[in-house]
Amino acid sequence: MSIFKDTERPNIIHLRNISQSYDGGKTFIIKDLEFLVEDKPAQGQFVVILGASGCGKSTLLRYIADLQKPTSGEVLLHDKPLDASKRVSMVFQQYSSLPWMTVLDNVALPLSFQNVPEKERRDKAMEMIQLMGLEGHENKYAQYPTLSGGQLQRVAIARSLMANPEILLMDEPFGALDINTRLQMQDLLAKIWLKFHPTVVFITHDIAEAVYLGDDIYMMKKAPSRIVEHVQVDLPFERNKDTKRLPHFIELVQEVEDKLIRVTEMQ
Repeated sequence: MSIFKDTERPNIIHLRNISQSYDGGKTFIIKDLEFLVEDKPAQGQFVVILGASGCGKSTLLRYIADLQKPTSGEVLLHDKPLDASKRVSMVFQQYSSLPWMTVLDNVALPLSFQNVPEKERRDKAMEMIQLMGLEGHENKYAQYPTLSGGQLQRVAIARSLMANPEILLMDEPFGALDINTRLQMQDLLAKIWLKFHPTVVFITHDIAEAVYLGDDIYMMKKAPSRIVEHVQVDLPFERNKDTKRLPHFIELVQEVEDKLIRVTEMQ
């Protein structure tokens, strides 16, 4: 029985009967995986995926971003096969900005591929830079140590939103940051989500981070991998540091931890 409830809402992301093998079908890394995210216009949603290292979480995002093809199964956006003209961007743990370009040029890059006139794309890029708290850095090269790790991830998030503000894929984007910067980035991401209402698919190993940011948390078992658990996060829509002090927040963290332990022990 699927843990996904397919209602009458339109689907925004649907991975259907996905399997992945690298040896011609002798062994499967992913087997019969289903992943469904329904569209919530003017609200968006924040979906978090948890699981042990190597279970295929990043591979799932790579399917959606059309960076990898499954051995079998279908990857659908809005119930249609992936379209190269409407790519979904992905924010990685590693810094992915182009270091020979300025912050402004990095953020504006997706609009140049869409043939947006130069003045318009620079104006839109500056609006995003201001939202990201990067104003004053727009003419700096997007490289470390000219910019900090947190600033480079802000550039990557800004560029992804410029490419496709509807869907944001994030693969452990805060994993390499120090704890203070990580907490700041969590709050920034919550703010961005409230402003743009995207569908975010977010991978992390941090359970408290998953509960703080997520609407729905899905858990993958180890190979042959598939999604086997779901926790709905019924916290207030708008969240801040006080959310983490709520007794129900602590209860949810404990619930997710207990389920994740069971999932990682599954064969």
